[in-house]
Amino acid sequence: LLQTIPGVGPVTMSAVAATIGSGHQLRSGREFAAWLGLTPRNHSSGGKERLSKITKMGDRYLRQLVVVGKASRIRQVASHPERADPWLANLLQ
Repeated sequence: LLQTIPGVGPVTMSAVAATIGSGHQLRSGREFAAWLGLTPRNHSSGGKERLSKITKMGDRYLRQLVVVGKASRIRQVASHPERADPWLANLLQ
């Protein structure tokens, strides 16, 4: 299932599976991104939401694999638009 995600290959898939196992402890993709350190730190109080910089607290190796995989998919839009995801191509326009 992990390899069906665009930008995730066998190396990323095996690293994620070895690190988090089945993933049942994570409720959503947002929680996985927060666990990797890809989301801003939340400093909220009194109903006022303030987000600071990206924390980069998490598994550095997995974060690097995910970011490199997505960056390659973004570069693919420019070099091979016929193989690119239509959703990503529309997003970049």
